[in-house]
Amino acid sequence: MGNETMKIPQATAKRLPLYYRFLNNLHSSGKQRVSSAELSEAVKVDSATIRRDFSYFGALGKKGYGYNVNYLLTFFRNTLDQDELTKVALIGVGNLGTAFLNYNFLKNNNTKIAVAFDVAEEKIGSAVGDIPIFHMNDLEEVIKREKIGVAILTVPSQFAQTITDRLVGADVKGILNFTPARLTVPSSIRVHHIDLAVELQSLVYFLKHYSESEQE
Repeated sequence: MGNETMKIPQATAKRLPLYYRFLNNLHSSGKQRVSSAELSEAVKVDSATIRRDFSYFGALGKKGYGYNVNYLLTFFRNTLDQDELTKVALIGVGNLGTAFLNYNFLKNNNTKIAVAFDVAEEKIGSAVGDIPIFHMNDLEEVIKREKIGVAILTVPSQFAQTITDRLVGADVKGILNFTPARLTVPSSIRVHHIDLAVELQSLVYFLKHYSESEQE
């Protein structure tokens, strides 16, 4: 993200891609303006939060008019570096990794998995879609050559830290970690942990808790 996002709260920064996607759809349909209530309904964020988020960018909507779609879209495109492609490496071409390769963030025009890595000999040298699969031994060389800035980690957890150390050595700045392992990285590296099992367990707990409270 650009420098502007560093000056705003992280919670706001995380909502920007949601806003951008909806505004892009509005722009494509020819809509010129949008209210915070319409945005709220579309992205499932309350209107007060949206108005506060937008105020960081000087985007103050007019009562009875709303927000200018083109203005917001241009601002968010610049803020999110939508015109600059971020190349991503996928580490671990198992079931989850293969799903990512097939999906490859098709709705985002600024993020693309460019290379993948695995250790299974039958996968090396092949491709999923147009994404080539390299041997893990070539990780540093390929990542530096392709100028990869972000990696998605979908490997067995016992290998996660070792591979992370290699990614750090290859100048990767961001890691999306789908393993249960909690990674140790320098402060200059950003890691987002997504543990699907924990998220599912948390969801089930809240469902149960909610239903029990309703019965009381």
